Amino acid sequence: MKEKFDVTGMSCSACSSHVEKSVSKLEGIKTVSVNLLTNSMQVEYDETKLDTGKIIEAVEHAGYGASVKEDGKAAVKAGETEDAVSIQQKNIKNMKTRLIISVIFLIPLMYVSMGHMIYNALGVPMPPLTMKFFHGSENAVIYAFTQFLLLLPILFVNQKYFRNGFTTLAHRSPNMDSLIAMGAAAATVYGIFAIYRIGWGFRIGDMELVHQYSHDLYFESAGTILTLITVGKYLETKSKGKTSEAITKLMNLAPKTVTVVRDGKEQVIDAADVVQGDIFVIKPGESVAVDGVILEGKSSFDESAITGESIPVIKQEGDKVISASINKAGLIRARATRVGKDTTIAQIISLVEEASSSKAPIARLADKIAGIFVPTVIGIAIVTFILWLASGADFEFAMSCGIAVLVISCPCALGLATPVAIMVGTGKGAENGILIKSGEALETAHIVDTVVMDKTGTITYGKPVVTDIRTYAGISENDLLKIAGSLEKGSEHPLAEAIVSDCGKKNIVPEKVNDFEALFGKGIKGRLSSGRLYYAGNEKLMEEAHVALSGEIKKEMEQFAKQGKTPLFFATEQKLLGIIAVADVIREDSPQAISQLQNMGIQVVMLTGDNECTAQTIGAQAGVDQVIAGVLPEGKDRVIRELQQRGKVAMVGDGINDAPALTRADMGIAIGAGADVALDAADVVLVKSSLSDVPAAIRLSRAVLRNIHENLFWAFIYNVIGIPIAAGVWYHWF
Repeated sequence: MKEKFDVTGMSCSACSSHVEKSVSKLEGIKTVSVNLLTNSMQVEYDETKLDTGKIIEAVEHAGYGASVKEDGKAAVKAGETEDAVSIQQKNIKNMKTRLIISVIFLIPLMYVSMGHMIYNALGVPMPPLTMKFFHGSENAVIYAFTQFLLLLPILFVNQKYFRNGFTTLAHRSPNMDSLIAMGAAAATVYGIFAIYRIGWGFRIGDMELVHQYSHDLYFESAGTILTLITVGKYLETKSKGKTSEAITKLMNLAPKTVTVVRDGKEQVIDAADVVQGDIFVIKPGESVAVDGVILEGKSSFDESAITGESIPVIKQEGDKVISASINKAGLIRARATRVGKDTTIAQIISLVEEASSSKAPIARLADKIAGIFVPTVIGIAIVTFILWLASGADFEFAMSCGIAVLVISCPCALGLATPVAIMVGTGKGAENGILIKSGEALETAHIVDTVVMDKTGTITYGKPVVTDIRTYAGISENDLLKIAGSLEKGSEHPLAEAIVSDCGKKNIVPEKVNDFEALFGKGIKGRLSSGRLYYAGNEKLMEEAHVALSGEIKKEMEQFAKQGKTPLFFATEQKLLGIIAVADVIREDSPQAISQLQNMGIQVVMLTGDNECTAQTIGAQAGVDQVIAGVLPEGKDRVIRELQQRGKVAMVGDGINDAPALTRADMGIAIGAGADVALDAADVVLVKSSLSDVPAAIRLSRAVLRNIHENLFWAFIYNVIGIPIAAGVWYHWF
């Protein structure tokens, strides 16, 4: 079973790493993925050995909070729960308030503690009021205690660092907050100790002691630490808000209410309350709340939010409408077929959230480092303090170096380097009709060196169309099509559908056919209104009807076969009227998409169960590197395994027969119009059913991985440079 949890109290990647380790120790756990960016956890476990209560208990034992993530359906209802946007905005507002208060009190704190140094540096006389109360050993108590009072509001608004920091320290899982809490607390406690020493100096009349400790106050250091960290946390919170915008935009696409027809009356209800089979109304300008089939009306629909395709699609009775698409013109009545979590938009949101919550393999490296990062920094801080004391430095200098090491280190950057990039990448993919189901798939795509494509429905449309018309005996093309359409209207064969569809496009109205008869394996025959008997079918039927086919016609048949086309013969008794060639043609963008992949250094293989002749023809038209024909579904799995011995393989398919190969491949890519089982088996779904999105998905993966590498580089280099500086390694040289 797979379950999602909300996790509270995490502040850096050390936190997420500790939560992950704590939960993964439980018996029955299969996989655990904790995401610092979304403060969420995705767990796959054996429900016979474990339940959510034990998982939450493990998180709480680690020092954090957890709760099962609520079903997205509940959040759709207006007014019931706060949406993700308002929660994020509250977090940003809270961080902004903390930052403003911190800055308001830090400025006078810095003035009181450092003002005299600024005036001396500028060569400007100190104001009399400042001189009277905050300068000289006789004002040491006022000087020290004023700083302490100005620090208190900063400590109060940022108390969260201390609560989280010392709690996780007590659980032996120190995190970023632990470093902040230890550094700020050490500076504050030492400052309070200094006030007592100043008081003791006045008590015994030792003004030298008073003078010494009035210069050894670290209240401004504690205030600066907390304020600067809060600046970083505020920017981080805003960054989290921006990176989750893709999901937020998707959530806002589907309307919260819908007009349904119940008991013959129209009524407005929450979209979450629509049940399968409900009749609902879509007015011009409205968004579609649930997936359905049109019962009445005709209109154009803007599906750009789902497919990324900007051109509106004309829809009429019998056509499907997709949730989150917009009705541009007419009034539509439709029957709900997919509701709640099953709607297209809900599934897209679920996929994007799941991908954002999952971890790419590269993220696990950062997690391992982050898991030992904080304890290592604490160790470096202690060693720094001891070494400076041992070298003869005074206690205050040694302590300030130790505090600086604690404060300058930043494991947050390590923790956010990967999830930020993955969330933005999957979000951008979703906006453009490329649904990436996991971080692992997003990372795998950039190293794919072979793309295997199914032929039917992937490189081709998967639907036969009329490609050529040849007429004989003085008949026109339209007259031949009228005869063909009239005969084929009664047939359910896919090739017959192609002819009937072509008649519809050319506004040719078929006639009624009498004495219709389907001749199994050969074709059909029937009488039109003229009373004349007509035949439609293959070469074998023509032979039986005693229709002679000349050598020239047979050559043309061979030419059609080489081009992957199926010729259909139409004749009266003993007289050929014409030939209509039907074929499953390649998609317009297939050759361009294949060429783009080849320019990226990727080999393209076409895999099909079709015959060798047709496969080679389609392969040549599409421009693939290799054609493997006559392969059964189980054989596709074997071919993928063989290709994997040479490198990383992506499989692109659309049908049920492609599911095993999609699962076997390093990355499975499903065409959005394909079978549900193929979509479930794939790692990436192309909503627009366009092959051009295959190279786009790989380019997106490469861009995201490049961004992750850059993020990790700066996260590492910052700490590599910053920690030695804080420890005072270069002090004697500079």
